[in-house]
Amino acid sequence: MTNIIQAIKENKIYGIIREDDTNKAIEIANAYIKGGIRVIEINSTIDAIKEVAKNENIYVAQGGVITSSQALDGIKAGAKLLVSPILQMNLVKLSSGHKIPLMLTATTPNEAYTAWKARVPVIKIYPIKDLGGATYIEELLRPMKFLNVMPTGSIKIGDIKEYLEKGATAVGLGHELYYNKTVDEIVESAKRAVAEAKSV
Repeated sequence: MTNIIQAIKENKIYGIIREDDTNKAIEIANAYIKGGIRVIEINSTIDAIKEVAKNENIYVAQGGVITSSQALDGIKAGAKLLVSPILQMNLVKLSSGHKIPLMLTATTPNEAYTAWKARVPVIKIYPIKDLGGATYIEELLRPMKFLNVMPTGSIKIGDIKEYLEKGATAVGLGHELYYNKTVDEIVESAKRAVAEAKSV
């Protein structure tokens, strides 16, 4: 059975939703799914995670996790991955105990290496645009090719290919896919993103 980490590596597109309104978050997630995105990080209500997790062959990650209680709520709701926006090492033991993978966020090579040493399977690199874009991924991986990294933060659909070619395991997109868009437009954005990843 495919797990969420394999799904991230295979699909290469990781859809992010930051939306406080539960119904809106579910609507965006459904549009992502229709557009072919199979791994979705939800940084909003537990109810949205619960609802989207009911979809077959769709993997839901709980984003924005900083505390243990947030993590436990997400696990109960059906999240298959815990994602922290920082290098929150306190979550390593909890994720291991519950057999739920953890994704930590790094900005520096040191942080990325620390996350790898803690057996974090995929490391989120954020905010990638401010760090130098695809060139930063290339530079980061040059001495540490063993890292699985996923850049996020203001990535455009047209840049997906370059990030993957520079060695990124997957690419995380959020606002670019859904902000100020109708449901049909979100579906189209998701389709374009998936097609870009497949072209590499």
